[in-house]
Amino acid sequence: MPYVNIKVTDEGVSAEQKRQLIAGTTELLVKVLNKNPSTTFVLIEEVNTDNWGIGYQSVTELRQADS
Repeated sequence: MPYVNIKVTDEGVSAEQKRQLIAGTTELLVKVLNKNPSTTFVLIEEVNTDNWGIGYQSVTELRQADS
């Protein structure tokens, strides 16, 4: 029973993109590991950019510096 947790920043990932991530991840586990898709779980978590850090800064700060 595979469980895959995908974390992305909350910057406009559409419902269709999420659907594709779930389907594609499930298909990869079916093809590579011969897993049953009905017992394969994919969780997508959207994380606020204030709560995602790279180095010493949040992604929010990094995005503002790039602007």
